[in-house]
Amino acid sequence: MRVGLYPGTFDPVTHGHIDIIRRACSLVDRLVIGVAINRDKGPLFSLEERVAMVEAECVPLGKDRGCEVVVHPFENLLIDCAHDVGAGVIIRGLRAVADFEYEFQMVGMNRSMDNSIETVFLMADAKNQAIASKLVKEIARLDGDVSKFVTPAVNAALKDRFGK
Repeated sequence: MRVGLYPGTFDPVTHGHIDIIRRACSLVDRLVIGVAINRDKGPLFSLEERVAMVEAECVPLGKDRGCEVVVHPFENLLIDCAHDVGAGVIIRGLRAVADFEYEFQMVGMNRSMDNSIETVFLMADAKNQAIASKLVKEIARLDGDVSKFVTPAVNAALKDRFGK
């Protein structure tokens, strides 16, 4: 069984994330979506809320694609999380050249810790390249329309969080 790990904070999950997840499902039999705890980022949504959002949006997507999708919170090193879930491949999404430099460094460090785990980059679809969770939160906070960047359920969660 080919197991992939797609890590992120998913604060919140966006159409860009969902696009990468949909496409990753065609590469693996089981896709583990690693929801990072990452206290340094100060997430808007709690870990439980982010896990619930990702499960609601992505588990059915996997079923439609014949791929088991599992959501797994983690706070350890990415490479250790990959070991924990039995992943042979880490899947990362790229939006722009600026993402590549950081991701390139991360791959080098991960390979130095375990060169048996591959990293696969999926380029964001052109319509999703500008979407970033940080920007979505800022737009929503300022009462802007984020409906083209997130699902209706996530949009409702953002409105609720910001009291709109």
